[in-house]
Amino acid sequence: MIWFSPVVPVRDGMMRYNVSNVEGAAEQLLQFKKHGAHWRRATEACIAAMEGRATAQEVRRCFRLAAKAEGVLLAG
Repeated sequence: MIWFSPVVPVRDGMMRYNVSNVEGAAEQLLQFKKHGAHWRRATEACIAAMEGRATAQEVRRCFRLAAKAEGVLLAG
């Protein structure tokens, strides 16, 4: 697992998830319906981090923006 901090709180229906790692961010991104620029950047960042070409914090930042664009980002 490639961890980041602080967690990114998102909702999936009635459930709340505190995403804290690259793998979890990638799983959540697969559920998103809006595949815009933020989603693409976050997806690319996840792949890059798993290949050792990006940092966990970069994934966190991109995932947070994608979650906000999807409308699932919760206040910390």
